[in-house]
Amino acid sequence: MKFNKKDILAALEEITVPGEGKNMVESGAVTNVMVFGDEVEVDITISNPTLQARKKTEVEILKIIHAKVYEKAKIKINIKVDAPAKPKVNEIKGKAIPGIQNIIAVASGKGGVGKSTVTANLAVTLAKMGFKVGLLDADIYGPSAPIMFDVVNEKPLAVNIDGKSKMKPVESYGVKILSIGFFTQPNQAVIWRGPMAAKALNQMIFDAHWGELDFMLLDLPPGTGDIHLSIMQSLPVTGAVVVSTPQEVALSDARKGVAMFQQEAINVPVLGIVENMAYFTPEELPNNKYYIFGKEGAKHLAEDLDVPFLGEIPLVQSIREAGDIGRPAALQTATPIEEAFEELTKNVVREVVGRNKSIPPTEAIKITTMAGCSAVKKK
Repeated sequence: MKFNKKDILAALEEITVPGEGKNMVESGAVTNVMVFGDEVEVDITISNPTLQARKKTEVEILKIIHAKVYEKAKIKINIKVDAPAKPKVNEIKGKAIPGIQNIIAVASGKGGVGKSTVTANLAVTLAKMGFKVGLLDADIYGPSAPIMFDVVNEKPLAVNIDGKSKMKPVESYGVKILSIGFFTQPNQAVIWRGPMAAKALNQMIFDAHWGELDFMLLDLPPGTGDIHLSIMQSLPVTGAVVVSTPQEVALSDARKGVAMFQQEAINVPVLGIVENMAYFTPEELPNNKYYIFGKEGAKHLAEDLDVPFLGEIPLVQSIREAGDIGRPAALQTATPIEEAFEELTKNVVREVVGRNKSIPPTEAIKITTMAGCSAVKKK
């Protein structure tokens, strides 16, 4: 079969560069194409240095040329990685909390996707694995940690540390917890402006005796707002986990959540995306899966944004029931729910270890203008 360079370029235009929204030709990734009879040689330049990225690029090129141009074409692919020689050296400028090794922000662009449920189960699974874990319920306006850990009636005690009075976090299932819910009545609405909410958070962060922790999990409120900036101005966050359902409406907001952490002014590594309520399996039909909110939407979003996919959590009645009675579902031994949360937790730990090996510590950001942190552009 006879074909030419234009045929190859037209085929390569169907491959999208992850996270850019542009195809390989449009983005400039394809630097050269040569055709000799049924032989094709393609030169590609990518910015992602990982072996996985190179392999994925190579497989996609082979597949599209064989499918769209000629199935017996002999293809040679030369991949060059054009990545920065040295990463930016970030020095921790914020007030690091002594004894806390990793601070993980759990966020969602949208409310109601199960972010707090994922955070609670992630926390107890880390504790089961032997890690020392703390959980800061940073959702000032909708604190749920006290209910999910069955400590609604508990109050943090005051302890004397080096002559200073500090709050002692409430402990449940091996997790140290602080929440604004401990300081308000169950029927009391928290009606605070941003500065007051930020001050309350700072007190729970720095006026508390957390002790030695391997992981501190931050259960952030939905959206991308004032509380998020306050947290990232106060703490050097190790990385962020974004929770979404497979539904398109939720995915749209999850995309914004990822974009917030990737803003140049913020620059917090995204450890990955979790797909919650991925599918429903009735107890009487354990082999059936019903994709109520769509199928693998968060997984496809992770691929599109070129961030890790951390796992999927099924829509199971007992997860809701366990949260309501204050005993996270991940504590249900030898169940598919426990397995799902263990898989998720192992993936989070793996990404944290990899992140700490390859990227310098995150700075606690210092924002002096609103540039890059809002929809307003500088003129």
